[in-house]
Amino acid sequence: MRILLTGAAGFIGTHIGDIARERGHEVVPLDMFLDKAHGPGPRPPGFAELDLRTDRLDDVLRGIDVVCHQAAMVGNGVDAQDLPDYAEHNDAGTARLLAAMARAGVRDLVLASSMVVYGDGRYTCPDDGDVPPAVRREEDLAAGRYDPRCPVCGGDITWRRIDESTPFLPRTSYAASKVAQEHYASAWCTLEDARTIALRYHNVYGPGMPADTPYAGVAAIFRSSIARGEAPRVFEDGGQVRDFVHARDVARANVLAIEQVGAHPAGLTPYNVASGTTFTIGQMASTLAAAAGAPEPVLTGDYRRFDVRHVVASPDAARSGLSFVAEIPPEEGLKELASAPLRTR
Repeated sequence: MRILLTGAAGFIGTHIGDIARERGHEVVPLDMFLDKAHGPGPRPPGFAELDLRTDRLDDVLRGIDVVCHQAAMVGNGVDAQDLPDYAEHNDAGTARLLAAMARAGVRDLVLASSMVVYGDGRYTCPDDGDVPPAVRREEDLAAGRYDPRCPVCGGDITWRRIDESTPFLPRTSYAASKVAQEHYASAWCTLEDARTIALRYHNVYGPGMPADTPYAGVAAIFRSSIARGEAPRVFEDGGQVRDFVHARDVARANVLAIEQVGAHPAGLTPYNVASGTTFTIGQMASTLAAAAGAPEPVLTGDYRRFDVRHVVASPDAARSGLSFVAEIPPEEGLKELASAPLRTR
């Protein structure tokens, strides 16, 4: 297959390109080399250096079978002043890409989405059943009670795994932009009788993660601290539950989706991309520190009211729909990350 891969020079895009080529596909790599992600300096050869927001894409789409759309401005986007940047890069860029795909007659898309579309996870209350979490109270957080309460009775609730039918509840600029990307792709599918697979990544980590940039996730932040000889600093009590999935597994899920999107029905089909193994932020920091021989993590008790407490997804749909099962357990992959190089732009 001939694949247009946007964001091809990025952390995940690089892994996707490698695996797709290994499986015999032709990859046309596209990246705008945003300074916030890549910095200034010479660009690697062979890339179409285009800005999805402004540049014409018709020529690069000629002869393409499927688009794998990874290009995005990432990070939390926790300030309201970030909203325009996320909307322009992620949403306007995606809308222009979809319009160009319609002109070119390309009707298969694999879209990088994210677990952030769900916001916080979902919970079960012993009295009120399955519920979304109530907004965390400032007085609870200040007192060290970090778990959310039931929105109905105010009592204790326990987290549960969520599937792809869970309603969207975005909490940041980045999350809102990912919801919008899915909505634009869904509308494009209806208008063009087209197909989209939206892959909702959970916490991605692995070699080549960007360090010390707005694109750095919590694993890269901890890894960067360790490289400086510092103890990782963990917010709250470290008990936040996540699913950490290796970048090579995420890339493999993308290639499986690329190969199978044409067999899916018209419309948008979402899949969680997760390892299926729960890990807390504190466990992750301890695993990295122990593997690197670094100081033990420090639990700071710091908090941000809008942060997600627990979010864990079911991997069942991706297993049945794409035959995707993560191969790298977090215990193994995080030990590798402890000594793996990070990308310093």
